[in-house]
Parts: sequence; C-alpha cells; structure tokens
Amino acid sequence: MEKDVKVAEKVEEADRLLPPQSLPSNSDEEEYESESEEAAFESRDKIVIVDFGSAGDDDAATPPFSWRKLWLFTGPGFLMSIAFLDPGNLEGDLQAGAIAGYSLLWLLMWATAMGLLIQMLSARVGVATGRHLAELCRDEYPTWARYVLWSMAELALIGADIQEVIGSAIAIQILSRGVLPLWAGVVITASDCFLFLFLENYGVRKLEAVFAVLIATMGLSFAWMFGETKPSGKQLMIGILLPRLSSKTIRQAVGVVGCVIMPHNVFLHSALVQSRKIDPKRKSRVQEALNYYLIESSVALFISFMINLFVTTVFAKGFYGTEKANNIGLVNAGQYLEEKFGGGLLPILYIWGIGLLAAGQSSTITGTYAGQFIMGGFLNLRLKKWMRAVITRSCAIVPTMIVAIVFNTSEASLDVLNEWLNVLQSVQIPFALLPLLTLVSKEEVMGDFKIGPTLQRIAWTVAALVMIINGYLLLDFFVSEVNGFTFGVTVCVWTTAYVAFIVYLISHSNFIPSSPWSSSSSLELPKRVTVSNS
Repeated sequence: MEKDVKVAEKVEEADRLLPPQSLPSNSDEEEYESESEEAAFESRDKIVIVDFGSAGDDDAATPPFSWRKLWLFTGPGFLMSIAFLDPGNLEGDLQAGAIAGYSLLWLLMWATAMGLLIQMLSARVGVATGRHLAELCRDEYPTWARYVLWSMAELALIGADIQEVIGSAIAIQILSRGVLPLWAGVVITASDCFLFLFLENYGVRKLEAVFAVLIATMGLSFAWMFGETKPSGKQLMIGILLPRLSSKTIRQAVGVVGCVIMPHNVFLHSALVQSRKIDPKRKSRVQEALNYYLIESSVALFISFMINLFVTTVFAKGFYGTEKANNIGLVNAGQYLEEKFGGGLLPILYIWGIGLLAAGQSSTITGTYAGQFIMGGFLNLRLKKWMRAVITRSCAIVPTMIVAIVFNTSEASLDVLNEWLNVLQSVQIPFALLPLLTLVSKEEVMGDFKIGPTLQRIAWTVAALVMIINGYLLLDFFVSEVNGFTFGVTVCVWTTAYVAFIVYLISHSNFIPSSPWSSSSSLELPKRVTVSNS
C-alpha cells in the first residue's frame, strides 16, 4: 500500500514538471500537412480576409457583398491575365490586325470569354479543395501518366518562356536603339528571377502591386498608340458585333483563339487563389471567394481584351491591305510603326518598345511563378523558393540564350522559331484542360462545388473547340513544314502516341461514365479539404 502511494506521488510530480499534452488542433494538423506536402503558399504568407460587418457566425448563407473584401481578393486574376498579354499574344494581335483588319475583333472578344470560363474553373478547383491543379494531378493519375503530364507542362512553360524572354529582349533592343544585341536583352530579362525573389520576400501584395504597375504601363502605352493613330471607330464596332471569317484569314483566326488558353496559366491560377486564407471546409466562405474571384478576374480580362484590341486596331489601321501586312512580326513591328506614323515628340517606336517590355517582363515573372507550382506540385519537391526559381528560370534561359545567339541577325528565322513555339504550346493544351475538367467534375474532389451537368457540357464544348482549332493549326503547320520520309515517319509515330494519351485522359474523366480505364486510379481527398456545411 505504501509502495502504491509513493508511485502515485511520483506520477503527480512528473505531471507538474512536464508540459501538458494537448490534442492536436486544426492549425497543428495544417502545419503537419504543410511539412509533409508541398504547399502553394505558406500559412503565414496568406492574406487574411477580414469580415466587415458580418452577421455573427452564421455559415449557412454567403456573406453580403463588400467593396473592401473585393479589394482584399483582388490580385490573382490580374496576375493570371498577364498570360493574355504576353509577347506571343501581342504578335498574334498585330498579325491579325495587319492581315485581317478589324474583321476578327468579335473572335477576340469571344475567345477572351472562353478563357475566362477556363480560368474560373481553375480557380474553382484551387479554392474548393485548398490544393492547386498540379498537386491534384499527382494524386489523381498513376505515376507514368503524372510524369507525362509534368513533362508536357514543363515543355509548354519553356516554349512560352522563350517567347516572353525574346519579346523582352526585342523591346530592350528597340529602347537602346540597337546598342544592346538580342543576347544581352536575354541576360537582362533573366535577372527578373532575382527581382521576383526579392519582391516575394515582402509579401504577396507587394508582388501584385508591381504587376499592376506593369499592366498599367501596357495599357497606357497601347492606349496612347490607339489615340495617336486614330483607328476607325465605325469599323471597330462592326468588327466586334458582326462575325466575319474568310478563307484568307482562317490562320489568323486560329491564332487568336489558340493564344487565349495557355497551359501553364491553367495550373498557375489554381495556385494563385490560395494566396488568400480561405477555409475550404466552410461552404459559404468558398462560395464567397469564388464570387469575388469571378468579379476581379472578369475586370482583369476585360482590361486585357482592351489592350489586345488596341494593338489589333493600330496595326489594322496602319498595315491592313498593304504589302507589308504579310511580313510584319514582333521583330520588325516597331520599325514599321516608325516608318508609317513617324516620330513626333514621343516617337511611337519607343511607346511600342515600352509596352512590349512591360508585357515581356511581367509574363516572364509569372512564368517563373508558374514553374515553381508545376514542379513542386507534380513532384512534391520541398526546395527553397530561390532554388526552385533558379531551376525554373534556367530551364528557359539556357535554350533562349542559344536561340538569341543563333538567330540574332535573322528576322525570318525568329519568325519560323515563333511558329514552332506556337505549335509546341498548342500541342500541350489538352494536357492542362483535360485534367482540369476531370477534377472539377468529380464530387469526391470538389464536394458540393462539383460543376453541374449544364456547365460541364459547356466546359467540354469549349475545350473541344479549342483543341479542334489548335488541331487545325497543327495540321496546317505540319503539312507545310514536314518534308522527308524519316521526318514524316517520326511525326506519325509521335502523333499516334499523342492521340493515344489524349484518349486515355478523356476515358479517365467522368465525362465518359463507363470508362474501364478510369477505375484504376481515383483521387482520395484529404479530410482537410472536404466541403461541409458545418
């Protein structure tokens, strides 16, 4: 008996000396999960959404609209919209204007609307699950398919990055009056990786502010060009309201639609929306976030549409129906503008160069951002931010530097290279769209925020339209470029494998209910991202 009392006293003394062991809280669980899994944003880096005048703790209804809350949610949509304004898109705009005049403005408007739909589905996945698209693909598909998707996403990113870096280098060459060669511009643009890292240390809001300045610079530059050249207002309105398409402008039409869906941007937006602290378990908060993201993304893409419209109409006014129309490209566009519209107090050549530089710099930084999420999500690599950024930037800069040195003096070669890069990105589009549509349609992934049958049909129709249009571009390109038996056989083999993988991705989706392949791998959603009404 005495022995038992002594044991009890020792236990009491140990309890006094040792700290109490509490049950793990939600924050502890989140911290543990963040340690074991790559996260888009650390919890401490996320922007806290403050309730302004919300009524109690009622979680059944979505909180009322608040302008201050809209301001807190504003940012990710504008970063996403930069992909609609990269140098590749600007080249598509100027060529569409020079060759087709005002006739494709209606297509530009509807293509932007299609892009908004796809990007909002991407945002929906990110908000409702608390994870971005690359992470979800890692769990959804078997290992071999995951590595194929990752490889395709990286190739698309490298292709886009080369265009963006070359665009920035061309702008630097214009603004330096040719003193700095193309390769020097590439080196200067590559340094934006370190600028990105510097800004990221000061928080998401500071980074978003820099992008806002760059978008404003583009808007002011191209609006000034629009005002200076005075395109026809009547033709502009007819071009927007009256659909027209001829056999002579079909290639430009395909280019306008093809430039809207950027594979890396689909992955990027699903990660950017996680920069706001939203509890995916609270249905009303998820719906509120989706509402605000729809508003800010719509505004951002409307601004991008106006900028694209400015560029298209300026070149329609200056070069439509002229001999230069078929020869104009990103390399010589500034020179042609100067010859057509002259100098003046503020030469249009330099205004074009400033706008092009803002487009190139902003898109290369977002490319670095997207590369981090793609690599981290698919491979679950826990690397420091600076290391991931350097690896991502190196993947694009090394081939870009080679391109700049080889094609430095040849405008025609750069144009051909740009066509190949457009083809490369067109090839990758299904590998971003199909996983997105598969995941956003699965109840076990999205919970109550799975898209309904009507939206599902619309989304698949848009995706099919985009893939068919890009398929036409690929067919047209290969028919004109593929020469020789060996090259032809190689293309046929790769095309067969390409089509087979697309068929696999479609069969894996819920769009085909009786798919025998889709049962082999199914995503089990972690408890922390299950949506409930409590």
